[in-house]
Amino acid sequence: MPGPRPHPPILAGPVLALLDLHRRFHDVVALDGVSFEVPEGRIVGFVGRNGAGKTTAMRIALGVLDADEGEVRWRGAPVDTATRRRFGYMPEERGLYPKMRVLEQLVYLARLRGMPKADARASAERLLETLEVVGDPGARVESLSLGNQQRVQLAAALVHRPELLVLDEPFSGLDPVGVDVLSGVLQRAARSDGAAVVFSSHQLDLVERLCDEVVLIDRGRIAAQGTIDELRVSRARNLWQVRLRDVDTRWWEVIPGTTPVRSDDGTIVLELASSTDPQRVLDVARSAGDVLAFGPVEPSLQELFREVVS
Repeated sequence: MPGPRPHPPILAGPVLALLDLHRRFHDVVALDGVSFEVPEGRIVGFVGRNGAGKTTAMRIALGVLDADEGEVRWRGAPVDTATRRRFGYMPEERGLYPKMRVLEQLVYLARLRGMPKADARASAERLLETLEVVGDPGARVESLSLGNQQRVQLAAALVHRPELLVLDEPFSGLDPVGVDVLSGVLQRAARSDGAAVVFSSHQLDLVERLCDEVVLIDRGRIAAQGTIDELRVSRARNLWQVRLRDVDTRWWEVIPGTTPVRSDDGTIVLELASSTDPQRVLDVARSAGDVLAFGPVEPSLQELFREVVS
């Protein structure tokens, strides 16, 4: 796993703030006091199970839905229609006009956000090239493959050069090349252009790789938030991995304070009590067979997620 990426400087602190949002749909509580911030120049991953409240929170931030209680603020002020023109949104349910031509549609959407026609066309053409959209820019959207339609949908969110990007499952359905292209675009939007970026995804490996911070929502409430390192510290477990060659015995059972967490193809992950010396584990492992790997285990975001929502 690559080492931690240096964080870009926060130029003006949080630009988007969701403050104590509540939303109910009849008897279903979708949001129950949700609060978090998205800083300038940062990528924030918004993760949770299906139905946890992610899409509802995003739609309230963008003015698509109203909150029952709470508010959304942009640079410390309430969000109005003029402010939302500076936002970019990619919904999970794609919202392109299928009969409209690709380039024409992007120019039209950019002009709705206030861009001059020449600037809108230049931005649209640049994005189609950057996102590697395969197909004629003069073709109708419905003629493109689903993956290319998704790239055009992302271009629609970016074409007016937004200060805030809100993306709902943007990686869904993309092939590995498309995932790499989109990842690079989001990183440039944050690192180079200073945009605040928040996206939801069930692909937690991507969230872990791309995001500066993570907000984990469960049953309409924020269950955890912070950097990956902060989340690991907050839920620290003394886990050690041992890999032996061709050993079938439960060799670790002779060590007090040792609990197996998972085992796979000769590799065992053990949770050690605070009184258990890892060197003792290594000594016993060596007496059982050839040790191929030994060391502490940092939980992945997927493991942290499972622990939080279980």
